[in-house]
Amino acid sequence: MRQPPMWPLLLLLPAFLAATAADASGIPPAAPPMTPWPERYHAVLVTNLTARGGRLEVFDTYYDWARGGDLSLVREQLSGGGDPPARIVQWANGTAYQIDAAASSCRAFQFATGGLLPPDWKKARAGAAYLGRARADGFDCHVWSNRLFARYYEDVATGRPVAWKFTGIDEERHVLSFEPGRVLEDSSMWQAPAYCFDGSNGGDGQGSSRADLLVDSRLARATAAAASFGQ
Repeated sequence: MRQPPMWPLLLLLPAFLAATAADASGIPPAAPPMTPWPERYHAVLVTNLTARGGRLEVFDTYYDWARGGDLSLVREQLSGGGDPPARIVQWANGTAYQIDAAASSCRAFQFATGGLLPPDWKKARAGAAYLGRARADGFDCHVWSNRLFARYYEDVATGRPVAWKFTGIDEERHVLSFEPGRVLEDSSMWQAPAYCFDGSNGGDGQGSSRADLLVDSRLARATAAAASFGQ
């Protein structure tokens, strides 16, 4: 039987060797054109905390760059509809509050370099790095890192967030829905209650609440990670 000619394979050999040499050299992959976050969006995310003794949690997150804040309404798995959700409010000045209205509990935190990522946070000047491509939740994704995210996965086809893993902790969040431009209708949810400021009900950070795991994962450890990065 006549063998197929080898020259097509020989033509591909230089390209293969060049790609192999680039991988071996440790040269970082070229970043794709940046897809900035919308200045306002609503995302529904799920977090699995069972490895740390917690449960599944659902985050309704409202990012509002024009307002200068990020608000998450947090519900635990099978929490029912009776209690109001816990809230995490972050502001561009680095101030953040964790509020559990059901327990009249509030804890305040201060990020060393600002707590709110700008829409264009994937720029290198903001401390971000492009890590290449990988699959996450069945999507082909661009992967980024920055001072808060050890891994941020963005759908190649749409530019929308798929999942992210936080720096310094074993926690991942997976995006169930993403709505650019949507804002929270009840603007009062942005306002921290009076007991966050007068110390009357857990404002000193000593009280416990059903949202203690949120302090550990979202704020307290992330604050330490943020201290070593520029905005």
